[in-house]
This record gives sequence, structure tokens and C-alpha cells, in this order.
Amino acid sequence: MGQKVHPLGFRLGFVKTWNAKWYAGSKNYPILLKEDVTIRAAIRARLRDAAISRIDIERSTNQVTVTIHTAKPGVVIGKGGAKVEELRQVLGKTTGKAVKVNIFEIRYPELDAVLIAENVAQQLERRVSFRKVLKQTVLRSMKSGAKGVRVAVAGRLGGAEMSRREWEREGRVPLHTLRADIEFGRAIAKTTFGTIGVKAWVYKGDIEPTPRQVAQNAPGSGAQRPVAPPAPAPAPAPAPVTVASTPPAVGV
Repeated sequence: MGQKVHPLGFRLGFVKTWNAKWYAGSKNYPILLKEDVTIRAAIRARLRDAAISRIDIERSTNQVTVTIHTAKPGVVIGKGGAKVEELRQVLGKTTGKAVKVNIFEIRYPELDAVLIAENVAQQLERRVSFRKVLKQTVLRSMKSGAKGVRVAVAGRLGGAEMSRREWEREGRVPLHTLRADIEFGRAIAKTTFGTIGVKAWVYKGDIEPTPRQVAQNAPGSGAQRPVAPPAPAPAPAPAPVTVASTPPAVGV
């Protein structure tokens, strides 16, 4: 059986990083984890039409910093910043801490896997032909500069009695290459004849990992390695003594 690994979790700590950056002990960890899930659910519920791709959360002692990655920053900010201020107050009441909201604009939504999957799901809900949607989505992403795109849909496609899986791919998507920069996204299309799942993979190229810095006091580093003193010069060898042999005296 095929063992499928999440492309983001497979690359964590190598070319990808975590969406939540904080540390907690065993007692506070489940509380803060549930708080993260609540924050993300509240933001997505209030900003359904804002094309939100990712929500990053960082924590300090008494402050929570929320970074929203969106393709429509105007929808999130609102007129004169009214919406983002209202959102900040709601999150502050939910968490009981000071909340800072940052908004990061996604300039190329055609290269974001989550937004691609949500776009396909929205078109399927409007009863657009799934084959047409897949081909158009893949071609649009490749024209935007992607090196490889794959989009898969599964369910009762076209209202068929039997559910099946269809996919479209262009370029290459090397899932087993650790240094490959691959984005992955999922979405669900809720149609009148059931739900259709959508998955999207986008390959943007390879990321060269930064060389690891060796600590100075590490056993293998050469910084603290003692330098051996120079070996003393060898003493000169004594000159060989030659003794001349005298011939024996001959009696007369």
C-alpha cells in the first residue's frame, strides 16, 4: 500500500518552517494548541472571501502576533482599517492577551497551492466541468512561473453514481526531493450530490539548504583544537672514529 506523507511535514526543518512559533511545557501545550485552532477558525469564518492562504502565529510572554497571508489585503483591512481593528479586538477577547495582527499580501495567487485548491472547489460548486477547470488551472499556474503543477479531484465527479479520482499535471513535481520547494493545499467542494475533495501541488524550484555552522567548542571543530608543539631537532649523530691498523712488526 502507498504510504503518503504530507509534503510540508516532510520538509520541516530543512527547507520549510512551522506555521506556529512558540514553546510550551506539557501542562500549557494543549491549552495553547486549542487556542491556535480557535484563532485560525475565527479568522477564516470572518474572512471567507479574503482568499487567505496561511495564518502564522507567534507568541511572546503576554502577546500573540498573528500574520495573515492573503491575496486580497483590502478585504481584510477594510475601510480605514476598521475590519482589521475589529478582528484584533475579537481575538483579544478570545485569547485574553494582547493581539497584534500583521497582513502579508500574496502577489501571485496562481502559485499558491491553497488558493488554487479553493478556486477549483468554488468552480466545482458552480457546476463547471471538472476537466475544463483542471486544465485551465494548471495552464494558468504554469504561465505564472511554476516549474510543475498537479491538481487532483476525487468524489462524485459530474454527479456520477460511482465516485472516482481524476488529476491533471504539467511539468514535474518531485515529492521525494527534500530540497524541492513544493506547496500543498486542500479544499472541499460542497455540491448537491456530495462533497468533492481537491488537492493541489505546486513545484517552484529547488532551495539550496544553508550550510550548517559548526560550534566552536564542538569536538569536531578546528577552533579549539590544541596545536602540537614543534618537534625538537634531532641531535647530530657522533662522527665515526676510525682507528688506523698498524701492520705487525717483523723481527730481523
